[in-house]
Amino acid sequence: MDKKLNNLILVLNCGSSSIKFAILNPNNKKKYLSGLVECLYLSETYITWQCLGLKYKKKIGIKINHQDALNFIIDQVLSQEKDILKNLIGVGHRVVHGGTKIKKSILINDNVIKCIQDAVSFAPLHNPVNLIGIKTIIKKYPVLSKKNVAVFDTSFYQNMPETSFLYAIPYNFYKEHGIRRYGAHGTSHNYIAHQMSFVLNKKFKLLNIIICHLGNGASVSAVCNGICVDTSMGLTPLEGLVMGTRSGDIDPSIIFFMNKTLNLSIDEIETILTKKSGLLGLSGISSDFRYFEKNYNLKQDAKRSVDIFCHRLSKYIASYTCLMENRLDALIFTGGIGENVPLIRKLTLLKLSLLGFKIDSKLNLFTIGGKSGLITESSSTPAFVITTDEELAIAQETRNIIINIK
Repeated sequence: MDKKLNNLILVLNCGSSSIKFAILNPNNKKKYLSGLVECLYLSETYITWQCLGLKYKKKIGIKINHQDALNFIIDQVLSQEKDILKNLIGVGHRVVHGGTKIKKSILINDNVIKCIQDAVSFAPLHNPVNLIGIKTIIKKYPVLSKKNVAVFDTSFYQNMPETSFLYAIPYNFYKEHGIRRYGAHGTSHNYIAHQMSFVLNKKFKLLNIIICHLGNGASVSAVCNGICVDTSMGLTPLEGLVMGTRSGDIDPSIIFFMNKTLNLSIDEIETILTKKSGLLGLSGISSDFRYFEKNYNLKQDAKRSVDIFCHRLSKYIASYTCLMENRLDALIFTGGIGENVPLIRKLTLLKLSLLGFKIDSKLNLFTIGGKSGLITESSSTPAFVITTDEELAIAQETRNIIINIK
């Protein structure tokens, strides 16, 4: 067993349809245990995990929810690793939205839990399950109850200019109610930005890049001179790109039409836009991108959905190039889809040929399954696949806060 086993952080990342978890040493970056529960609420929810080099996979059940999945992780997976568990010094939780009051990572207490709850309306698919994760861990591991840290996706976007974060609605809605663009996936975007500083051998404060975090939730950010100057997600993670079950950008009048003409309630409309739209709504079949990749050339619903996904994505990328001050150092794909679906990268870059992108088909097909690297020709505007590591970023933030506890 590693002699440095006494510096471990448990990281919990409850997403809208998945749960990632890991135990790692934030100092040497070594992961001792990591896992993923996928396809929550669908017909086949399953878990994969690895610990000390051994890999496991198991079907949990049908239409499993977050609480059941967390119980399985704790009772069936973590409980088997007592030597690792006894060396935990803290727990880091990914939380999507800090609302108007929390702007950086923070030690969790009752007031922080209340602030996360108050921000549920800003992240209705995420903050509730983030809270389930926090409360479950505190209950199951009382010895660590005062060493839980919340790391917020919204922190990365705090320095955006008001030209990017304000909506063109009466200004008092921002001043009095905090209605503005907050962004999401900030932990991943921040990690990728710092990775690209090393990859490009460029000082962070000089970095000009566009980052595409693509998964069941998807977002784009523009980083100019090391500062995030715009992002696609807004007041909530509903705005922006086409996603697994979320609509992304729509004409707001669609909501009025649904309400007044179709007699749908606001709650029904919210459910449609957040849980029944996106790829699921377009296809009428699935939100799992493996279905679309497999059937792109076989079924019209799959092709239609993918083409719309890439159309929206390419428009955002193109629009963000105007924020780069005459130089784009690189475009980066990351996240579950960004890292593992060459088809999406190919279709998107083909739409961006006017901006100098020339995809290298062999490199694009090769760069999957955890591989990072360049996917464009030498004469092209550079595009990379970079594997994100939100767990490491959260663990390091958690360590930094815990070591200052008096």
